[in-house]
Amino acid sequence: MNMYDIIYKKREGGALDKEEIEFFIDGYTNGSIPDYQASALLMTIFFQKMSREETYALTTSMKNSGDIVDLSEIEGIKVDKHSTGGVGDKTTLVVGPLAAACGVPIAKMSGRGLGFTGGTVDKMESIPGFKTTLEANEFISLVNRVGLSVIGQTAHIAPADKKLYALRDVTATVDNLSLITSSIMSKKLASGSDAIVLDVKCGNGAFMERLEDACELGELMVEIGKADGKKTIAVITDMNQPLGLAVGNSLEVIEAIETLKGKGPKDITELSLILASHMIYAGEKADSPEEGYQMAQQALESGAALKKFAEFIVGQGGDPKVIDDHTLFPRPSCFSEIHSEVDGFVGAIEARAIGLASQHSGAGRATKEDLIDLSAGIMLYKKVGDSVQRGDLLATVYGNDQARVDRGAQEAAAAFLIQDSQPKENALVKRVIQ
Repeated sequence: MNMYDIIYKKREGGALDKEEIEFFIDGYTNGSIPDYQASALLMTIFFQKMSREETYALTTSMKNSGDIVDLSEIEGIKVDKHSTGGVGDKTTLVVGPLAAACGVPIAKMSGRGLGFTGGTVDKMESIPGFKTTLEANEFISLVNRVGLSVIGQTAHIAPADKKLYALRDVTATVDNLSLITSSIMSKKLASGSDAIVLDVKCGNGAFMERLEDACELGELMVEIGKADGKKTIAVITDMNQPLGLAVGNSLEVIEAIETLKGKGPKDITELSLILASHMIYAGEKADSPEEGYQMAQQALESGAALKKFAEFIVGQGGDPKVIDDHTLFPRPSCFSEIHSEVDGFVGAIEARAIGLASQHSGAGRATKEDLIDLSAGIMLYKKVGDSVQRGDLLATVYGNDQARVDRGAQEAAAAFLIQDSQPKENALVKRVIQ
C-alpha cells in the first residue's frame, strides 16, 4: 500500500476502504507521509467527496490517532455539547450549569478561538484565577463533586486532526462536509462522553450559510455519533446575527452570568434552555426534551444553575466574586461608539463582520500564536427588528489599543443595515435531528 495509489484511486472517483484511510492517517500523524502527498489527497477528497462509509472510517481513524479519554469513573451518563462556531456564542457557559443543576454530569474539553469565532477556554480565562488545565484525576473528581468541569483540550486528543486542520487551512480544503465532520466528531468521540448534543450554526456568521448544508452536516454527524454508540442530537440554529448582545471574552462571560441570573437577552436565554433540554434528555434525567426544558427553566428561575456556576468557578480556582462584581474582569482602556445615521429599523447585523471586527479590536486571533485582549470586544445595543432613530447608539467597541478599536468600530458600523420597514424575524431553531 502506498500514497500514490491511494491518491490516484480517489482522484479517479474511487471509494477508499478502511485500511487505506488508516494507512493515510497513521502515516501522516507519525510523519512518514509528507505534506505534499497529504495535500494532494485532501484536494481530491474536496472535489470527489466521500461516502458516509468513508467519512465514518476517516473519523474513526482520526479518533484513534491519539488518546481516548476514559470517563468511566464519573457517575451517570456524561453529556457533551459542541457548537460549530458562531459570533457571541457563549451558550456553553449557560447550558453547562443548567444541565449540571439537573443532575447531568458535564465533563467538557473545549478549544480556543481562532478567526471570528470565540473559544470557551479563552472566555473562562478572563475569570481571575480560573484554571483551564487540570490533571485527569482532578478533572474527574471535580465532575463527580460539582457536576461540571470545562478544560482545554489536550494535544493528545485526535492529533491527526490538529495536523490535518492546519494543512486544510493553508490548502483551501476546509469547506468540505466529510472533512468538517471528521474534524469535529473525531475529537468529540475521543473525549469520552456517552452522549453528544451538537449546536450546528446556520447563516452568514457560520461555516454553513445555507440551511440545507447545515442540515446535511447535522445529519452526517448524528449518524456517525450513533454508529460509534453515542446518543447524538443536532440542533440547527440561526447565526444570521450575533447571539446575545456581547461579543468578546470577558464581555461574554458577564452576559452568561447575567443570563444565569435571569437577566440575559431573549435569544441567548431561549437557545440555552433548548440546548440544555436536549442535554437533560440525552442524560436520561428527563423522558422528553419538553420535560428537560421545564427542568432547565426551573433550574434557571430557582437560582440553582447560578449556584452551580459559582461552584464550577471555585472548583477550577477562579474567583466567584466576579458573579456580583464585574469590575474584577479585565478592563478596557479604550472604546469607540457606533451611532445610527438614519431613522428606521435594523434590517440585518452581519454576524461574520461583527466577529471579525471584534477580532481586529483585540478579542480574537488571526493565528494560533496570537495573544488576545480578554477585555476587548463589542457590546450591541440593538438587534434585528429593533427601531432606531438617528443618533441612537448601535454598539460600542472596546479594547486597549485605540487604533485597533477604531478599526473594529469602522468594520462593525458597516455590519448594520438600517431599512425603512421592520424585517421578518428569523426562527432561532431551524430543525432538530436525532
